[in-house]
Amino acid sequence: MTETTQEQTEDRNPAKGIAVIVIVALLVLTVIYALSDRLTPSSSRGVVSAHVVQIAARVSGEVTRVFVADDAVVQAGDPLFALDARPFELALAQAEANLTSTIQGIDASGASLVAAQAGVTQARTALETTQSETDRVLRLEERGIVSTAQADGARGKLADAKARLTTAEANLESARKQLGSQGADNPAILAAQAQLERAQYDLASTVVHAPHYGVVTNVMLAQGQFVGAGNPALTFIDADAAWVTVDMRENQLQALQAGDPAHLLFDAAPGRIFEGHVQSIAWGINPGRNVQGGLVVNQPSNRWFEPARRIPVHIELSGGMQAWPKTTRVGGKVHVVVFAGGQGNPLAWIASAMQRVRSFASYLH
Repeated sequence: MTETTQEQTEDRNPAKGIAVIVIVALLVLTVIYALSDRLTPSSSRGVVSAHVVQIAARVSGEVTRVFVADDAVVQAGDPLFALDARPFELALAQAEANLTSTIQGIDASGASLVAAQAGVTQARTALETTQSETDRVLRLEERGIVSTAQADGARGKLADAKARLTTAEANLESARKQLGSQGADNPAILAAQAQLERAQYDLASTVVHAPHYGVVTNVMLAQGQFVGAGNPALTFIDADAAWVTVDMRENQLQALQAGDPAHLLFDAAPGRIFEGHVQSIAWGINPGRNVQGGLVVNQPSNRWFEPARRIPVHIELSGGMQAWPKTTRVGGKVHVVVFAGGQGNPLAWIASAMQRVRSFASYLH
């Protein structure tokens, strides 16, 4: 009778049932977690990224004027700062005098040649700027950030700049022919002409312009400061080419492909979910291995489990730059969910719901 009572007591013991439920729940959660990593990989390690350029002058000199304030928005071609032009004006005057003196040695006038060379220098400088801007716009067109109309406008400006350079070069060739057979191919005249073009180019480089629409930041320039050629003078952020870089674990990339839809939550825009897509997945990272004496240094670890490596994933926002929240800044934090398995499955619904809850919680931190 006692044994029967003990067996009945053990059968009625709720701890066994609770233990089974807990184990089953853990197994289910583990399976859901593993499937989520493959079908709806997510990460809160997203960062707002953009092209950040260190603007430098082509020539060295003393800063005479700073046209922009810190964190100012500038348009393409806006002047940023200017250097003392006097030394370059003197070099230009000397180059003009040198060319005139050389031409006078063959009893010809060099005024038309000097003017024609100035036209070529201006046209070539304008073409360089237009070519750089056009290449940038065409890259943005490939990414779907700018419209075809904007790209066509850039192509038109480039064609016009090339035509202006062709016209200027034709005028220069005509001025050379006016020197006669002795002067057109005279090595001394060609050398003096090259010196003149260099002086004109240097003088034009004393005013540094914005390469395109963007923002200048970390402006530390002041009047009287000396800057060297090629040394960074201020920081420029491209306002037309932002994207999100999110670090994901390697096992989250198994089903991830370029073009997969994504939802983005910016800390700078709480309560709103933005749509995007995967643009590309990085092909490699630097694991931080050091080399000494031509050999790789062993990296001892006292951890039982090595941390997962994370690979950057490039996310583009749908709708181009017009869809970006105005409050975002480069380096801002972004939570990203990628729907590698589509958006019509239960895991995608759960991930979307959890991100929606997270969007409201982001008001608090």
